[in-house]
Amino acid sequence: MKVIMLAAGKGTRISRMVKAVPKSTLPIDGVPLIRITAEMLQKRGMDVSVCVGYQHNQIREALKGMDITYYYNPFYDVTNSIGSLWLAQDALKEDDDVLILNADVFFTEEILNMLLVDEREVVMMVDKTRTKTGDYFFSTTDSGCIRAYGKELPLQQRKCEYVGIAKVTKSFVPLFKQRLNELVGQQKHNLWWENVIYSFTDNQEREIYTKDVEGHFWSEIDYFDDYERILNHIAKKVERGGI
Repeated sequence: MKVIMLAAGKGTRISRMVKAVPKSTLPIDGVPLIRITAEMLQKRGMDVSVCVGYQHNQIREALKGMDITYYYNPFYDVTNSIGSLWLAQDALKEDDDVLILNADVFFTEEILNMLLVDEREVVMMVDKTRTKTGDYFFSTTDSGCIRAYGKELPLQQRKCEYVGIAKVTKSFVPLFKQRLNELVGQQKHNLWWENVIYSFTDNQEREIYTKDVEGHFWSEIDYFDDYERILNHIAKKVERGGI
């Protein structure tokens, strides 16, 4: 399986607290978050690529000694993550499934296992326990197919929060790449990479499925509180002898 980790963005919401440090390199129990994730993936034999931009040398240092393919986005300050993924599209191979994730997400191996055994065409990880507060929400059918999405999705429509991780099967990769190129060709480089997937739900061209991670710990680092939440989780696991 191929993996593409998006790590080019500046992270403006947390940058005031961490200054010139990419949030994906923040230490978790002494190890950069992005390294924890990359090591977990490589232990499964996955081929890991990382899209870098802002403070890219710090990310390379955090992953020093690892077999990583890098794709550099020099336009990280004027493009969103769709631009980074477009520059890394050589990693989207039609002979293998691909896991695409935001590098500032901490998630457990249990969540990874849940995604790997799911054989549906396109699956996005979600948390149904988070609908009142969060960053990005989905409205879904009873079977978990996405029907609406957005940061400002009305509360009554929210069924879950997006985790920041998705899997695209190899059968869908050609269509995914085609749509990626169409959107960038239309100069829609201010979109998130996930908008490539969302575009298939707009006219229900394809069913985009969700997988609920309820009961398993995860956190995307948007604010310093999110980072502290991860540190507290790790500290509690240490107290219980879990690490």
